[in-house]
Amino acid sequence: MATIVELITYPVKGCAGVPRAAAVLTPAGLAHDRAFMVTGPDGTFRSQRRDPRLALIRPDVSEDGEELTLRAPGLDDLRLKVDLDAERRDVTMFGAPYQGIDQGETAAEWLTEALGAPSRLVRFPPGLDRVTDGLVPGRAAYADSGAVHAVSRATLRALNDRVPGPPVPLSRFRPNLVIDGWDDPHREDRVRRLAAGDAELAYAKPAIRCAVTLVDQDTAAKAGPEPLRTLATYRRAPGGGVAFGVKLSVTRPGTLATGAAIDVLAWGDPEV
Repeated sequence: MATIVELITYPVKGCAGVPRAAAVLTPAGLAHDRAFMVTGPDGTFRSQRRDPRLALIRPDVSEDGEELTLRAPGLDDLRLKVDLDAERRDVTMFGAPYQGIDQGETAAEWLTEALGAPSRLVRFPPGLDRVTDGLVPGRAAYADSGAVHAVSRATLRALNDRVPGPPVPLSRFRPNLVIDGWDDPHREDRVRRLAAGDAELAYAKPAIRCAVTLVDQDTAAKAGPEPLRTLATYRRAPGGGVAFGVKLSVTRPGTLATGAAIDVLAWGDPEV
């Protein structure tokens, strides 16, 4: 039987993940996942692709979403009262226009020191409906292209059987759901509808990988060509890029927890 063995949220896009024993699954993904985003002064989002030190920032958000704490090596912890009333700013992500609620000068100064570059923090506006595409469209806050990213341990094992040198840790792929119990790799590619606990999710698309997978999530160091070099030998996606894991849309909100059984309600043919 397949089960959820890890459940991870990323309150601030690009920053470290927060393991959870349980989390509310909203129509836009795990509660508070990618609810915040770091931008440059012009509103362009910051990513580990160019700002790997984001990986060293460890955020946590209160259950009610009203307080955000940021931690980073060499800096005092920053505790912020989340501001939902401030003026909305124009921001961009992958060239697409969005909006964000600016969280003020204290957050901007802290992030600027942490990253060594002028930065600001924005919160995804409540009530803003961002629709994501895929076989089953969904909703998301600032997640790249889908609400929930899932990958199985079998898929990681198959990759590391091919990678020369040290194994690649799963943290490089920044998943929300880690699934164990499937013997064959990439079985998540064939899932079309699944239930876990009282929630349901549906397949949207393959997860196309980028240079963030080259960043050591513990040190923020660029770690070389793996895993992208090896993935390119056997996981090229028809539309371009290499795929590892899947993006899921939420079709029935609920609660997810580690240890919850995965019940696959429908299967399909893989796209990769």
